[in-house]
Amino acid sequence: MFILCPRQQLEYVASRHMHLCKRVISSTGAKKNAPRLFRKRNVAVVSTLIVVGSYITLSQVNYYKLDSVPSSLAGANLQKLTASGAARAAPQEMLGKQCFLSATSSMFHPDGAGSKQNKQGVFLLSEEQVNAHLRQFEESFLVNRGKGVTRYDVCQLLSNSPIEDDRAEEIVQVPVLQENNIKTSTDWMFFGVFDGHGGWTTSSKLRDQLILYIIHEFGTIFKSVKEDNLRYVPNSATIDQAIKNGFLKLDHDIVTKNIKTLLQDNNKARAAELLMPALSGSCALLSFYDTNSKMLKVAVTGDSRAILGSYKDNRWTVRQLSVDQTGSNPSEVARIISEHPDEPNVIRNGRVLGSLEPSRAFGDCRYKLPAYIQKEIYRRFFGRRLPNELKLPPYVTAEPVITTTKISPENNDFLVMASDGLYEMLSNEDIVGLVVKWMEKEKMVKPTTSFWSYFSSAEKELPQVADVTKDRSSKQPFRKTKSPGYGSFLLEDRNVSTHLIRNALSNGGSREQTLMLLLIPSPLSRRYRDDLTVTVVFFGCAQSADENAALEINAAATAGGLASKAKL
Repeated sequence: MFILCPRQQLEYVASRHMHLCKRVISSTGAKKNAPRLFRKRNVAVVSTLIVVGSYITLSQVNYYKLDSVPSSLAGANLQKLTASGAARAAPQEMLGKQCFLSATSSMFHPDGAGSKQNKQGVFLLSEEQVNAHLRQFEESFLVNRGKGVTRYDVCQLLSNSPIEDDRAEEIVQVPVLQENNIKTSTDWMFFGVFDGHGGWTTSSKLRDQLILYIIHEFGTIFKSVKEDNLRYVPNSATIDQAIKNGFLKLDHDIVTKNIKTLLQDNNKARAAELLMPALSGSCALLSFYDTNSKMLKVAVTGDSRAILGSYKDNRWTVRQLSVDQTGSNPSEVARIISEHPDEPNVIRNGRVLGSLEPSRAFGDCRYKLPAYIQKEIYRRFFGRRLPNELKLPPYVTAEPVITTTKISPENNDFLVMASDGLYEMLSNEDIVGLVVKWMEKEKMVKPTTSFWSYFSSAEKELPQVADVTKDRSSKQPFRKTKSPGYGSFLLEDRNVSTHLIRNALSNGGSREQTLMLLLIPSPLSRRYRDDLTVTVVFFGCAQSADENAALEINAAATAGGLASKAKL
């Protein structure tokens, strides 16, 4: 790069010769009481050297190899050529005169690594940009089938890059034969949230396959009737066992079957494909709603959580439908210790072998396979360090704990499912209160008011919510702090899942707090917020419904819309 900067050259040359003159003067051994005439001669020598040096520099710019522009280019037009050929004017204050400059980087091309990974830099976001960031992965669907579910909203916000969470939803219409030989049809509605750890490969496997595994198991217990393709409905315990079988069979295929195949074939080209879902791990939260019986089953492996909000007897309540399965849960600790009675450090610091927080998970083969198999995998392919204190695995299982709840659509019931990142920031009561406020704004329910509310600031506060959960062993929010203005909230989104994520970040309605947490780049962001995945399902009776209708995309609550309509 060539730059013409005469002023800087003069200063540079002057400094060079001043340094030289200082050495000349110091070498003369002049003393403080030297004659004044001798001092004047020294000053004259210095001045002469500066003038001569400046003249030489300006007349022979290449002599000192300074960043100077040759005279032949002094009048050239300066253009900065990008990799795509587009010309940009370079900042005049940087270059002084105009000349030619060519530069490339990972950001110039739209398919470059910098562009693809959004590495433009960390800049202050406008309110519009904050909204776009929060709503980037939101989706909303209207379920006008008259089967007890009217709508569901989903949203995700990444902290890890790529996001380790995933999700899946599916509705399957099934003709059934009820008691007393009544022929009808029911909808099997599945909603899944999968919180990955140590990578995204296990959660993506669950996204694609877990519901299919369970439907396959249902096919074996919902026995087929010869006529009209009808199926008998089994009892609740049989359905629970089928769900457990689906969980365990998928985990067996991910860990045992895939690794056995890899060791037998010794195919390094397939090592990443077969090993990564087993090496990383994922929690799984799956809800199954049978519209005919109105029974909701929640199966959990790990520490994602489902809660149910209801309005009954003039009050809002929240009930936790799953219990966090971690090394801090007393029942989980007792179970694992009973399976490993001779291992005193099997649970340490609330973690399995002092390392893994969820006590149940998919993948995580480090806690399921014997040491000699793990060492062989590491020797022939790649792997991870063995956990400390590993003796007699398995320590972790994918078997879910299942609860069953009768849904009352007339009570405005709604289901909130989320990865544990949401519950690190909001309590169960906070979440239900925020959903209720959102429902009031959307005119889905009437505001709960009393005589005294007209004389208070109740409109700016969350409603009172009673937690009727019996098991309180799940962890409480630990990222929530009471800042000035805490207790208020933000009400700006048409998608209720986005609404919950925004308020989780806001710590009581602070836009600055939301902006700060959004701007922290990965991986540092993981210290302050986890990946967030939220699904909210609204139960109710649609006024106009068609049991054969497909899902309808709710464009107002879906960022950017979807490429194609959802299929039943």
